[in-house]
Amino acid sequence: MTKITVIIPTFNEESNVQRALDSVFFADEIIVIDAFSTDKTVTIVKQNNVKLIQRVFDDFSSQKNYAISQAKNDWILIVDADEELSEELKNSIRSTLSKKSNNKAYRMRRKNFVRHKKLHFGGFTNKIIRLFHREYAHYQGLVHERVKVTGEIGNLSGVINHYTYKDYQQFKDKINHYAKLRAVELFKKGKKVSFFHLYIKPAARFCIHYILKLGFLDGKNGAIFSYLMAYGVSQRFNELILLKKEQNENRI
Repeated sequence: MTKITVIIPTFNEESNVQRALDSVFFADEIIVIDAFSTDKTVTIVKQNNVKLIQRVFDDFSSQKNYAISQAKNDWILIVDADEELSEELKNSIRSTLSKKSNNKAYRMRRKNFVRHKKLHFGGFTNKIIRLFHREYAHYQGLVHERVKVTGEIGNLSGVINHYTYKDYQQFKDKINHYAKLRAVELFKKGKKVSFFHLYIKPAARFCIHYILKLGFLDGKNGAIFSYLMAYGVSQRFNELILLKKEQNENRI
């Protein structure tokens, strides 16, 4: 049977990492790549029979691509620390890789949870590429990184359950981190900031999730999630303004 390596990136994931690990012990190799966590994440990981790599974080793509380069096996499954695989998905992975196929990567569905409650609306169930042959795929992008695949892509049954955050502040902190990385990308491209980016675009993002995609049917959690999606858009452009201001001050 085709062997598989699971890679789990971590940073301060003490409340999540054991759940993620428990869902992937079917794999032939498990690598946790940790960005020098300051909580109990590393202690928990060391209690499991997995390979631990600690590496200074630069960006999401570089972190994952480095871990992929350290894997023993060609087939790679990426699982975030706040995720777990359903039994159906695990069975689908094993069954799929036991058969001959021209596919070089596979998509799977991800269901999102807010404070352990599943979001049914708002466009929060999505398809992502997480299983791939490393000779035909790599990550690119600083934040909201994407897998670039050369070859055919198949689909798997089952889902990844994504526990987005346990409280409001935790998720807001995560969004602020993503916003800073995204601002760096936009800064390098010479992106300009206007009234549209600061006000219209965030409002539009909220309306898309909360109204057009029926997020309001998820009640309070749907409203909070839609707001945070809009906040993330606004924050990335605020961070971009700060970068441009810093650049101008350095020129003086």
